Amino acid sequence: MSKACHFISAVFSVLALCGLAGCESGRSKAAPSTAPAASVEVVQVVAKKLNIVVRLPGEIRPYEIVAVYPKVTGFLQWIGVDRGSRVKKGQLLARLTAPELDADRQNAEARLRSEQAALIAAQARFGADESTYQSLSKAAATPGVIAGNELQVAKKRVEADQAQVRAAQEQVAATRDRLSAATELTEYLQIRAPFDGIVIERNAHPGDLVDPAGVSGAGSKATAPMLRIEMLSRLRLVVPVPEIDTGAVVPGARVRFTVPAFPGKTFVGTVARVSRYLHVETRTMPVELNVVNRGDELYPGMFPQVDWPVRRPYPTFFVPVSAVTNTTQGTFVLRVRGGRAERVEVKTGETERGLVEVFGQMKEGDEVVLRGGEEIPPGSPVAVKLVASVP
Repeated sequence: MSKACHFISAVFSVLALCGLAGCESGRSKAAPSTAPAASVEVVQVVAKKLNIVVRLPGEIRPYEIVAVYPKVTGFLQWIGVDRGSRVKKGQLLARLTAPELDADRQNAEARLRSEQAALIAAQARFGADESTYQSLSKAAATPGVIAGNELQVAKKRVEADQAQVRAAQEQVAATRDRLSAATELTEYLQIRAPFDGIVIERNAHPGDLVDPAGVSGAGSKATAPMLRIEMLSRLRLVVPVPEIDTGAVVPGARVRFTVPAFPGKTFVGTVARVSRYLHVETRTMPVELNVVNRGDELYPGMFPQVDWPVRRPYPTFFVPVSAVTNTTQGTFVLRVRGGRAERVEVKTGETERGLVEVFGQMKEGDEVVLRGGEEIPPGSPVAVKLVASVP
């Protein structure tokens, strides 16, 4: 019985010691450890007005372009220009033939001559009858010399002659208008240049039947114009400006650009037209520049590189490019407040000399980690070292 009591006492002693050890171990695990603060370099956020030049692609287009169609149907009798021909405004380019139009004009001329002769005859009758009426009126002043009925008949004849003269005059005027229209149609048989330019396309040849709907000759497309002419002395340079830079477009500003055909040479255009709308697909706004094409060195269809000025009318925030971290979850900078790091979601803008615009919940003078990243968790303590301010 004594041995059993000693055994039970020993067991309880071992359990008590194990419990005490476990308790001490639990306390040691629960005790918080003080992690060392990470040492980081920080810079201050500054605000300034952006004023830089960015490279944007552009497209050169003709200032004016016209597809030349005939105004009347006819056969092409002669054409004096071809692809690459330089033309002057009003220059005769082609001549059509349409016998029916010439016949209509000749008929109108003959009709006009006939109606002019009828008008002259009506005016002569009116003059003679009016003279007779005047004589009878004077004679009727003496009672009994002229019968009253005879004077009335003479008066009615004069009125009828006057009405015939007016009708003949109206007929002559209408026929003259028809002759003018027929003459104008025959003038349409001559195709002239609408402005100074160059022929870039020709689809008609002598003998082709052409009409306002297009060329109907063999080997030609049914809707093709006879000619296509472009103005080259002045050009349009179209620049798609990104949405973020559309607030600084200045009409009248002079902008430089280059083209691959002339390496090292710089050309200049003037901002002339701002579309004031954005393409949904590209989020860009087309801006047109006027370009004076001295020497005809530039051609429509060229794709120049444009030195586009970007300015902000108000200050924006800047940080070094290395301070911005891009992840699949978003873009952020690490700001230090109260000795701890915190993430600030931002959107980036233009870059200038190693600095980048940032837009987010921050203010001028905030301290951000110079070399951001995901290695520093939000809320972790940091020891900061302020480096040179953002220029």
